[in-house]
Amino acid sequence: MDITNFKWTRQPKSYCIDSNRIEIITNPHTDLWQRTYYHFQNDNAPVLQMETDEKFFSFVVKTNFTESHHRFDQCGIVMYLDSENWLKASVEYENKEFQHLGSVVTNNGYSDWATTSISATIKSMWYRFSRREDDYCIESSEDGVHFSQMRICHMYKGNEKIQFGIYACSPEDSSFKAVFTDIKFTDCQWKAHIGQQPD
Repeated sequence: MDITNFKWTRQPKSYCIDSNRIEIITNPHTDLWQRTYYHFQNDNAPVLQMETDEKFFSFVVKTNFTESHHRFDQCGIVMYLDSENWLKASVEYENKEFQHLGSVVTNNGYSDWATTSISATIKSMWYRFSRREDDYCIESSEDGVHFSQMRICHMYKGNEKIQFGIYACSPEDSSFKAVFTDIKFTDCQWKAHIGQQPD
């Protein structure tokens, strides 16, 4: 995949990009969240994305977060359309015992958060982000071979040209190096549904 197709939506103070590897040093007090439950709006995380109007595809990337060490340190995939319409998936550091593998979908200015706890010893995670028109699937994998579904969602503003890619942030007073490798853009791996027919 040609990384030169990726452009900064928001640029971190420190980063390194070569042909098959991206490193981002997170800035303290950066995050993506809109309103729900916490009643605050955070919209300042570094986001590196490419643009496409392709309606059927999958995007795969491996993240390494060995250096994450503070609550909510995170890095992963993102589809950032605008400040009130986006989705992300990541592992968020919690403590020395566990962390959260989760995803956030934000439609029309309100975020949700779906998580599961995983061991703090896990320091890398693969993600596969797939599009079928204006519906999306997020999957994760520890080995890059066997992917498990995290969620399926609909994006109200995701039916035309979109931007998608990677992000990293540290919502509290922290900073760490997030590493992204094995970046691929492929035919859609999220196959058409076989079962109950549409209404």
